[in-house]
Amino acid sequence: MVVGDVVGARRNSVALPLPGLLVVAGLAAAVVAQGGYYLPGRVTSGLLVGIAVVLARPRMNFVAALGGAFALWAVVRGLFDGDVTAALPAVAAAGVLVGAVLVAAQADQGQRELLATIITGTAALVGLTGWVAVVFRIPSWTTVAEGLSRAASTLTYPNAAAAVMAAAAVLSLVLKPSLVNSTVTFLLCTGIGATMSRAGVIALAAGLLVLCVCQGFRKTVETATPPLLGAVVAVSALLPSIRVADEPQPVLEVAGLVAGALVALGLPRVGRFAVPLAVLLAAGGAMAAFGFADRLASRISFSSPDRSGATGAALDMVARAPLFGTGPGHASFFFNAGDRGVLVMRYVHNEYLQVLVELGAVGLLLVLGIVAAVLVAVWRGRGTPLWGGSVAAVVVVLVHSGFDFLWHLPVVLIVVGLCAGLGFPSTRDGMSEGTAG
Repeated sequence: MVVGDVVGARRNSVALPLPGLLVVAGLAAAVVAQGGYYLPGRVTSGLLVGIAVVLARPRMNFVAALGGAFALWAVVRGLFDGDVTAALPAVAAAGVLVGAVLVAAQADQGQRELLATIITGTAALVGLTGWVAVVFRIPSWTTVAEGLSRAASTLTYPNAAAAVMAAAAVLSLVLKPSLVNSTVTFLLCTGIGATMSRAGVIALAAGLLVLCVCQGFRKTVETATPPLLGAVVAVSALLPSIRVADEPQPVLEVAGLVAGALVALGLPRVGRFAVPLAVLLAAGGAMAAFGFADRLASRISFSSPDRSGATGAALDMVARAPLFGTGPGHASFFFNAGDRGVLVMRYVHNEYLQVLVELGAVGLLLVLGIVAAVLVAVWRGRGTPLWGGSVAAVVVVLVHSGFDFLWHLPVVLIVVGLCAGLGFPSTRDGMSEGTAG
């Protein structure tokens, strides 16, 4: 009987094939290498995903064709300027995104659930390390902006960390309920709060709305409320010392994290007291935000003069070269910042506008074509267990990309590519997947 149990366990166990393992390794490399923004991390993550695609030998589909067309256009546009190397970041971005999509789409259902667990678990570690960095003032894992200490984790960019965690958070809400998954979702929501990313919160809200449409309002509220309220408790404990000038209060902040975890894990188990307790916690969180509104003014407001100035400069550049753009990597945005004089920004903090500036209307249309092909393929995969979370995760990144430069970090592209592939149409043996679109 023992031997039979062992054989049955092996038969029912799930393991990722080598291409899937390589993409996971690419994700891990990007996470530890500042999101893969700099050359070593970008090369490592791109090479791992590229090898995975070669080994997987996926069938050509519209997503791959449009991704290849975008990469080719970036190279052609670079040749026009006599600097083809400037197109390499755009080529790498298209490659890791499409590669992650194709490899994930070939996985069978068990492998997809394992991949989803890996994505959410990895993102939860990003959230936890970001929270630790804020509490214990670890400079390399935090970013000081407007006097606030914001969680950045190993990605070193709070908004990219928030995008990764928000995509993973909505995906985690469709996984099978368990103590581990509930803890992971709580850490993800807490991590988003610790980044103080306005766009991250907006994107998460958009993802939750998509989940409401995909799996129903009541189910989404029941699964999302406990981790969100737990995160409210944990993040509220960060507020008294969120400013760099404030004295650290690690005892309070650790107690807040523990209390938040108890809320996230215990709220579903209190029966008829859940609703009044949830209302009480939400009210307490609102009072905490109001009480510390003075130090959170820059995070609560939608005003961002520097980004507005860069946007204006970007639109002027589009007017001068609307069809073909200025060329990949050649955009710099100069604008008058009043008393601070003329400032320059490398990124406009809107990836759609960034592509329009650098690669013109041709490049933007190709990007929108990739987005449309992904959404069509994911729509055709509806009905699978991970489908709602897959759609929501893709929407999270699409929304957030309108506020920050996310496509320059392979970690974000690998995460959204994997999440998209998890929602592609599936077959029983997994061998024909990835052909939709």
